[in-house]
Amino acid sequence: MKPHNYYVYIITNINKKVLYTGVTNNLKRRLYEHENGIAEYSSSFTGRYNVQHLLYFEYHQYILDAIAREKQIKGWTREKKVKMITDFNPQWEFLNEEI
Repeated sequence: MKPHNYYVYIITNINKKVLYTGVTNNLKRRLYEHENGIAEYSSSFTGRYNVQHLLYFEYHQYILDAIAREKQIKGWTREKKVKMITDFNPQWEFLNEEI
């Protein structure tokens, strides 16, 4: 299996009430799609709840690892996700501009 760049990420809405976990091979492009309401996302969960602010991300070299991690995080309680985000990003700053 050829290594690539994959990211598991968590985004939220402006009030930081909603958490969405996703996986992508291009984090910058994916954030742009979320921020700009690209058609396929406009009626999706992220589009309906205006979820577009990056709080957390992690790099994976292989897609199967990234997908497994995404599924693992999606299975967690909100409390566990909040702890992981806070350990990574204590102030819950929006990280979109850093990407």
